[in-house]
Amino acid sequence: MANEKEVLKKDNQLGSIRIADDVVSIIAGLAATEVEGIAGMSGGIAGGIAEMLGRKNFAKGVKVEVGEKEAAVDLYIIVKYGVRIPDVALAAQENVKQAIETMTGLSVVEVNIHVQGVSFPEEEKVEEVRVR
Repeated sequence: MANEKEVLKKDNQLGSIRIADDVVSIIAGLAATEVEGIAGMSGGIAGGIAEMLGRKNFAKGVKVEVGEKEAAVDLYIIVKYGVRIPDVALAAQENVKQAIETMTGLSVVEVNIHVQGVSFPEEEKVEEVRVR
């Protein structure tokens, strides 16, 4: 794990606190998927392969840059058809910012939303019901 970036928080009497970038990515991904109107995250080929192998990647579609006290987040989302995209994007920005700041104590300086696609509802299969 030598290549894994970590955030060094203030040293205190008991030691130091380190939060991995992946933790911030997972928090951001989960907070984004809670927003109504977001169908999912766009993670590219690598994320799709991991999911096919049975692993759920909660950091899919999230890129974070974390410093000692601040974080910047890029979210790559797929929105549901029929929603107002600016409203969904604003809700995602606010939810992600609040979640990261609450859970890590980091100050979120920006949350950039990249809309990568639109998800259409699957056609509902109407089954014929026979009345006896």
